[in-house]
Amino acid sequence: MPTIAQLKQQVDRIWLASFQTDLPTTLASHLRQHALLGVKAALETALVEELQAHRQHVSADQCSPHFQRSGTYTRRVLTTHGFIPDLHIPKLRAGNGKRRWDILRRYQLSMPLLLDQALYLYTLGLSVRDLQEALYVLFGHVLSREAVNRVTIAAQSPLEQWRTRPITDTPPILIVDGVWGQVLAPTGATWTDQSGHERREMRGQDQVILTVMGVWPDGRHQIIHYQPARAEDTDAWSELLAALKRRGLCAAAVQMVVSDGSTGLPAALTTHLPNAKQQRCVVHKIRGLERAFCYRELTTIDPITGESLTYEGARRLRRTQLSTDAHAIFEAPSRAEAVERLAQFQANWGFLESEVARLLSKDIDACLTFYQFDHTLHPLVRSTNLLERFFREFRTKSDEIGAFPNELSSLVVFHLIVIRDDAKHDRGRTAKTR
Repeated sequence: MPTIAQLKQQVDRIWLASFQTDLPTTLASHLRQHALLGVKAALETALVEELQAHRQHVSADQCSPHFQRSGTYTRRVLTTHGFIPDLHIPKLRAGNGKRRWDILRRYQLSMPLLLDQALYLYTLGLSVRDLQEALYVLFGHVLSREAVNRVTIAAQSPLEQWRTRPITDTPPILIVDGVWGQVLAPTGATWTDQSGHERREMRGQDQVILTVMGVWPDGRHQIIHYQPARAEDTDAWSELLAALKRRGLCAAAVQMVVSDGSTGLPAALTTHLPNAKQQRCVVHKIRGLERAFCYRELTTIDPITGESLTYEGARRLRRTQLSTDAHAIFEAPSRAEAVERLAQFQANWGFLESEVARLLSKDIDACLTFYQFDHTLHPLVRSTNLLERFFREFRTKSDEIGAFPNELSSLVVFHLIVIRDDAKHDRGRTAKTR
């Protein structure tokens, strides 16, 4: 459990990292630039929505050409981080000089720093709904989720620069996996809204973000690359590995690739990383055994308490025993002992759960590759758990949003979580990229 001081250091690192700067001497400048981007996007979005609300309240007989939109004009707005020189204000065909903007009045009379900081609290775990509520304090109405997404994108721009920076220290171990989400895409159909406008029909489509984490001999680990794809097939993995090589990854230096058993990966590895051996994730291997349980001759007495077990309790006990014994195989300190424990597993369960014993032994060598490395690395590289923990955080954000409005939006959120995770664990320049 971290101390209060350690937690404060984590928060400080995350806050600094959210502005994509490494040099303390330029921190203030970077902070002001990113804050201004975010504040400008938020204000412009809110101003458009305020004008739309104003036009909707105008009765039909008052509607005239004077109430039609007529582009924008610019004005300067003072924030806590300097002037926004070109804030775009939407205008009507007439009456703009007399118009008072509640949005600007609320912003200038309140504490602008609240908005400036709220835009970055998202990277610390603030939900979309919480961020909407924070903006409501200033604007007096709730911005749409799409508007909040636009603000987030505007405030965090150096995504592509991060994904293309050179890699100068190739990790000998790569952990690869993909996390799925939904992105809205047009179906080709259209519909008409209440105002008579024709709208494109959008529907969520599955998209995977293929991710690569590097692990170094001293135990350092860090995500070094990610990119979107439509499937986890050979073409997608080949494209990802080719991108890593273009960034400077030395193919000859990669000794092992850990994965969950993706069928498209082996062929891509043969082409791009011919020296790398594959390590099958042992957690996925054990989890996949559950479909083969037959629950023959279940124990009816709890071996610890001596109490009678219900049928479901007996099944649960069997699952626990099998899982515990299977995990113990891969927790052995050496490959030789792991093989001995596998033999013992087969002896103990070969009759009661014959299919489980068969499936566990199938392609077992691919699950023991990690033993070629130092024992201190074994807990890190025998499974894809390091990536799975990170993916859980992304899925939480993805579930809040539902379907991302576009591919860029999903990548921005993913990127923010990458930066936050690196800062939280003080990884800094682990990947030694320029």
